[in-house]
Amino acid sequence: MPRRAWMIAVVLGTLVLAGGAALHAQTAQDWIAKGDSLYAKFDNEGALQAYAKAVQLDSTNCEALWKLARAYVDVGETKKSKKERKRDYLTAEQLARKAVSLCPDSANTHFILAVAVGRVALLTGGKKKVELSREVKEEAEKAIALDPNHDGALHVLARWHREVANLSGFLKMAAKVIYGGLPPASNEKAVEYFKRAIAVNPDHINHHLELGRTYQMMKKYDLARQEYEKVLQLPVKDADDPEHKEEAKKLLEKIKNKH
Repeated sequence: MPRRAWMIAVVLGTLVLAGGAALHAQTAQDWIAKGDSLYAKFDNEGALQAYAKAVQLDSTNCEALWKLARAYVDVGETKKSKKERKRDYLTAEQLARKAVSLCPDSANTHFILAVAVGRVALLTGGKKKVELSREVKEEAEKAIALDPNHDGALHVLARWHREVANLSGFLKMAAKVIYGGLPPASNEKAVEYFKRAIAVNPDHINHHLELGRTYQMMKKYDLARQEYEKVLQLPVKDADDPEHKEEAKKLLEKIKNKH
């Protein structure tokens, strides 16, 4: 090969290699965008891997941390083994705590910490469960203080009020005597927060499903039916929505003759 042709080939080869390297040199923000795309397609495992790459590249990126925590919660919910679920939830909690420590002024970091701690609490007993329950409320309230229109945090706080309000008298007494009790809670407050969440995000199926459950617990069956029917009318937008629709059908059948 003539020397000139050889040199051109070398230069072209170098440019091709450089271009290929540039295509593979992705930033943390690139991986976050990839994770967001996969999350929107309900690929929670793929989103988790993408957010993990972002955290590997920038371990102080709060957005990557809280979204990775969210992904661990989402993936954990699909695990059949209690041990595996708890492992994923504890990982989410650790990531969320780091995100909060780095970005305490972010509503999303406090929100996802409330979610992760709440999931851990479901699999924990005794005094620790009571302590975690208090923290769920505190973190959700911090998120709402930073962003009054954070429908996720409003939903978490609504669920907290409903769950605590409907504890058995024995459990409430035990929590008070042994662990110092829990903050006041009521179904009415739960309804208030669910309605606020729906006002912000009216097409979010789970807001309506859980408001319906709350009305059902309060024996307000006509209002519960309205919410369950709304669940069936709304389009699927989240990975859990098909399951939520099936649940709404079952609950509608359960209360069809109740007034």
